Amino acid sequence: MTEVFEARTISFLDALRQKRNVMKAVILRDMRTRFFNHGLGFLIVALWPLVHMIVLLAIYTLSGRPAPFGDSTQIFFATGLIPSLAFMYISRFMSLSLILNKPMMAFPAVTVVDIMFARAFLEIMAAFLTMVFLVAILFALGENPIPYDIEQAVYAYLATLLLAAGVGTLAGVIVMFFPFFVTIYALAMILVYILSGVLFVASSFPAPIAYALSWNPVLQCVEWMRTAYYPTYSDRILDKTYLIGYGITALFLGLLLERVLRWKMLEG
Repeated sequence: MTEVFEARTISFLDALRQKRNVMKAVILRDMRTRFFNHGLGFLIVALWPLVHMIVLLAIYTLSGRPAPFGDSTQIFFATGLIPSLAFMYISRFMSLSLILNKPMMAFPAVTVVDIMFARAFLEIMAAFLTMVFLVAILFALGENPIPYDIEQAVYAYLATLLLAAGVGTLAGVIVMFFPFFVTIYALAMILVYILSGVLFVASSFPAPIAYALSWNPVLQCVEWMRTAYYPTYSDRILDKTYLIGYGITALFLGLLLERVLRWKMLEG
């Protein structure tokens, strides 16, 4: 009995090592091929959304408009940009993961899930670096980017990552069968950004409009993040259960479709 248990344990550990090596290979390939055929190109993954944020913050600041809430224009817009752009970049690049890494699916050891999760890991690390860089810049500008409720801010960011990974997984499987969906998804992200609450306080709108906006899960990410920064910020339309449930459901549907249609993806 002991020998059987030890044999199964060794087999399980070998499988884990193989999976780790496969994920590492996919990640390294992604890092080298996306930018300049060099691993340092990974920094571009983090710096590109950072430049995006800095440009938008500069536009909002130079426009001279007061912050819709709170005393700092930079902090208000940053609390909206961090979750919304994290979702947009992670989910969009995950939607491209299978198409861009399709040649790797020819190797028996590499699965569809390996490719998607490797891209998810890479994009999440890049999003984290982007956030760290932006916080450092805000400190350098004399702002105080530390939330009054750090625990809720962390939860809001983790919920955003869950939503991005879930939607990105589902979109990635769909793109494998309908490549034109990449364009549709990119255009949809413009609408999602406009309605995400980055530029306004959603709860300040009349109840019917605020309720309609609350169905946007990215707006829920922004609202959650802002309640962690502002003790008097209204949580009237914040629904944490809806946001987490949306992310989990999207991830489940993506993995389910991958499992059901895996043979067709590999065959294609």
